[in-house]
Amino acid sequence: MIWLLPTSIIVFTIIIAVPLSRYMAMVMNGDYRPPRALGWFERRLDTGPMNWKQYTIALLVFNTALFVYGYIVLSLQPWLPLNPRGLGMLEPTTIFHTVISFITNTNMQHYSGDQAFSNFSQLFFCVANFFLSAAVGLCALTAIIRALRGDSHLGNYFVDMWRVVIYFFLPAAFVISLVFLAQGMPMTYRADYQVNTLEPAAMGTADNGQPKQQTIVIGPLAAFVPMKMMGTNGGGFFGMNSAHPFENPNAGTNFFETFCMMLFPMALVLMYGRMLARPRHSTVIFAVMLLLFIGTVIWAVYFDTMRPNPSFTAHPADSFIIENTGATGGKRVITVPAVARLPIDQHLGNLEGKELRFGTSAGATFAAATVDVTCGAINCEHDSLNPIAALSPFWGMWLNCIYGGKGVGMINLLLFLIIGVFLAGQMVGRTPEYLGRKIGAREVKLAMLALLVHPFLILAPSGLYSAVSWGTKAESNPGAHGFSQIVYQFSSSSANNGSAFDGLGVSYGLNNNPNPASEAVPWDIGGGLVILFGRYLPIIAPIAMAAFLGMKKESPFGLGTLRDDTFTFGCLLFGTIVIVGALLFLPVAALGPLAEHFGPIPFGG
Repeated sequence: MIWLLPTSIIVFTIIIAVPLSRYMAMVMNGDYRPPRALGWFERRLDTGPMNWKQYTIALLVFNTALFVYGYIVLSLQPWLPLNPRGLGMLEPTTIFHTVISFITNTNMQHYSGDQAFSNFSQLFFCVANFFLSAAVGLCALTAIIRALRGDSHLGNYFVDMWRVVIYFFLPAAFVISLVFLAQGMPMTYRADYQVNTLEPAAMGTADNGQPKQQTIVIGPLAAFVPMKMMGTNGGGFFGMNSAHPFENPNAGTNFFETFCMMLFPMALVLMYGRMLARPRHSTVIFAVMLLLFIGTVIWAVYFDTMRPNPSFTAHPADSFIIENTGATGGKRVITVPAVARLPIDQHLGNLEGKELRFGTSAGATFAAATVDVTCGAINCEHDSLNPIAALSPFWGMWLNCIYGGKGVGMINLLLFLIIGVFLAGQMVGRTPEYLGRKIGAREVKLAMLALLVHPFLILAPSGLYSAVSWGTKAESNPGAHGFSQIVYQFSSSSANNGSAFDGLGVSYGLNNNPNPASEAVPWDIGGGLVILFGRYLPIIAPIAMAAFLGMKKESPFGLGTLRDDTFTFGCLLFGTIVIVGALLFLPVAALGPLAEHFGPIPFGG
């Protein structure tokens, strides 16, 4: 029964993704007839065909406008409507981080939504960005497809944005919202309820000696959650995100939330092949992604659901030697005393930080899926995953191409594909080709630039913050786990994922908060910059690369051509992703999750 949930979700999503990809290709190719009113408005948006530079500039200008709009909304929260609780303004650097996070489809939260956001901010900032930021990556992928086809122009960015939001996201979100309503998800403009607790005075007593009431925050959840998941946004209405009973009421909604975040990323891979008129090619890519996806899910479920929490098991006495220049001989012996086993039944695996109302394997499945598709929503505490199981979400963010978000996952895989084809061509002494066009130095340089931005934005700030008080004071655990918390934060930021090892003290909160986390401001600024560069550089460079490649003359297939729709090509692509990913990130994995798993108490064998 452990494997029933992940298997059923994967199968169900693939069944729906196949026809959806056909519909999406039809719309983005313009082979449809919209209703008269929608068609009239669409024609008003059409400012004419754009080349790759114009398309990129339009994308950047649109996102700049989103940033200005978001900063204004959050700064004016105390004076805007739908704020009966009288919530104030977030601290300015937290607003900076939050706005960048939401316009880039990252949605990393250095705040708790139910404590810091009014219903106006939740709707007109969060939900608005759920639609618009999610559409940006899909528009970018569409432009790249047109460039690779050799089209004379890449379409019009504003028309593409309209099509994605109106014809894809709105209908899908409306249908899913009805499903969530039927499952008991709240939908109201009321901000909170004051209720008496079952245990009098459990919340303390007032000055008059009467028991205090509990404040239960509520809001328009059924309007919020569908695009949070379907747009692979992931930012939660509540601090508990999809572990909260209002945001994810039962096992049924958990199934559909997992399905929603996987649907469009899977469909877009197949749309890629349909728009290029190479469906077999996209099927090979889909199969490689599916194999990687299944691998991360199996890894997470096996090592977290089928293995006990090692901190609760017995550990014999042990000792190890560390380098210490101040000790005799330059070494110091550390003795670890024996630890008795705690009397906890762990036949269901590691239950710390899990919501068992979803099922025993639901937390690990969700943890793997949410990073593979760069959603970032959580229904369990990633910081509580067994150390070796935590490699699964790390791996998903480091590769950043296992389906990925809407459009950007396929774009990132395209970078591995170009590098793999280039290396294969060099090994056999032939000029590498993709889609019948020769790959030159310019295309390889742009691909490498976009590919190496990601590890640089993870490893460089992780090393810096681990060496200074910004990281050491923020981490809740010393040693390997604290290092993992820092690396996870920057991995999630660079991958536009948004999930976190929540042990880090990075939250300043409202501007008048008397007790903010001491290192919140450096994390707001540093994390925001990583998110910013990790979003746009890996989009701009591939658009340019595809444009230059598409300008070249297409040559016919020959006997020495590496076909892109074969099992051999799939093996080449899979090997490139795994080997390049391992070379980039295995050292940091050894210092974090692996060191924690094999290291001393409380973890280790």
